[in-house]
Order: sequence, then C-alpha cells, then structure tokens
Amino acid sequence: MRSSNLNLLINFFILSTLSCICLAQNRPQDFLEVHNEARANIGVGPLYWNRTLASYAQNYANRRSHDCNLEHSGGPFGENIAEGYGDMKGSDAVKFWLTEKPNYDHYSNTCVNDECLHYTQIVWRDSRHLGCARAKCTNGWMFVICSYDPPGNIEGERPY
Repeated sequence: MRSSNLNLLINFFILSTLSCICLAQNRPQDFLEVHNEARANIGVGPLYWNRTLASYAQNYANRRSHDCNLEHSGGPFGENIAEGYGDMKGSDAVKFWLTEKPNYDHYSNTCVNDECLHYTQIVWRDSRHLGCARAKCTNGWMFVICSYDPPGNIEGERPY
C-alpha cells in the first residue's frame, strides 16, 4: 500500500513538473525576455507587460482559432502574428520574427522586400507595452500574437 502511494506521488510530481515546464515557456516573462534581450542588444529600453494588451491579443487569437489565418486584427496596436504546427511556444514565434534582423538596413532605414517589419516592431524605441497570447487552432496549428503600444513601423521614422 505504501509503495503504491509513493508511486502515485512520484507520478503526480513528474506530471506536474512537465506541465509547469510546458506552461512556463509561454508566461508573460518568457515573451518579455526574448523581446527585451533583442532591444537591449541595440540600446533600446525594455518593454513592460500590459494586461489590457494581453487580453486584446488573447481575444484575437481565440477569434483566429477556427482557421489560424495570418490576418492582422486591424486594431489600434502594433502587432506581430505567427502560426506554427503543434505546440509552438510563444518565445519561438518571437525568435522567428527576430530572424528578420539581417533584412533591416539601419543606414538607409529600409527592409529587403518588406521582410523586416516584425523585427522593427519588436525593437521600436517608442513602444513601451507588450501583451501576447496563443490559441490552438482547429487544424492543430498554434496562432501567436503580440500587441505593442504605442505601435511602431511608422513610415519615414527609424525604429531606433
């Protein structure tokens, strides 16, 4: 009897730990760390988590969960969106957006084929607040959105 209780306790601990590891990769701090590391690398101040933005992002992610289409919300905030197969972590989406950095030429303030706008939104110096969310789509993919306030990518302005 005692060993079965011990086994049950050990199994519960293992499952709890695995659940925490999985969930921990999508906490506000996980989104912020990747964003703020990129911002610090170029001398831009940090972003701060905003529950209003996170709520907005979650509502929109939930609306996209029926089709997972990469359509922007058209809302008042800056926005990066991504989709990925399976249980894509939010931090993976941010890291993917950051792969656009080589496509941005700071000297001319231009992108190669507009393929740097996710990156420039992440490092936009005037953005101060961040809220991100994920939703599992009916097709098995994951929809990820980050909302930024004030929004970036203002034509004619430099991100930093």
